[in-house]
Amino acid sequence: MKLAYRQNTSFENTIMILIPTLILSTLIITSPTTIFVNAQLDSTNLLNNTLSVTGSATTNTKSDKVSVSLGVETTDKTAEKALLLNSDLMNKVINALKESGVQENETSTSSFTINPNYNYSEYGAKGNLIGFTVSNSIHIISSNINQISQWIDTAVQTGANTVDDIYFSISPNKLEEIKNSLLKEAVANAKSKADIVAAAGGLNIAGIQSITVGELGLPTVPVYSKSVAFDEASSTPILAGEQEISTTVSIVYILGR
Repeated sequence: MKLAYRQNTSFENTIMILIPTLILSTLIITSPTTIFVNAQLDSTNLLNNTLSVTGSATTNTKSDKVSVSLGVETTDKTAEKALLLNSDLMNKVINALKESGVQENETSTSSFTINPNYNYSEYGAKGNLIGFTVSNSIHIISSNINQISQWIDTAVQTGANTVDDIYFSISPNKLEEIKNSLLKEAVANAKSKADIVAAAGGLNIAGIQSITVGELGLPTVPVYSKSVAFDEASSTPILAGEQEISTTVSIVYILGR
């Protein structure tokens, strides 16, 4: 009985020794594989590998709209006479412009004022009322930009004595087409930069994290402003020229291997 007991105990001890050994061997074999797999599946580190790039695109385009203010300014001893003279000249200007091709829906009154005139040289701060000045201006907005020089000449020859703030601009439809084209070019420009940088670092572009579109750069400035006499015609050619339009996009790319 004692011998049997000792054999069983020896066998159990052998088993107890073998089991931890097998477990340890299993851990040694499997643990490296488990760690390796976990590292491969951890996408958090991959998402943090990003590249920020700004792409740009620029083009020059001719304006297809023009706006101009033409006016008549008259002065007389009474407001009534100044107004009658002003109205007569302004009607002549408007009729002449219509005959030159300006459409009725392209014109509108931009300003109208009647101001008293004082002579302060003899009466000091109080001043002496010597007359009235009436100013009337019309605003023309048209897509017929090639006619603007002729219209100014016509207006001046028939009574206009102020020409102010000629603006050349781009119509909304044309601007939308240009904007869409520039955005495509800016994105392609950003992608090209990102590919070069990623390849230099032994990486590639795995995706896009975010895109930010910049404002469309479009300068619109007055190109002409002049006051003229009754008998003076415009002698300076008015040319639309070209306007530079640009845009940018900022893209954050996700890098991978």
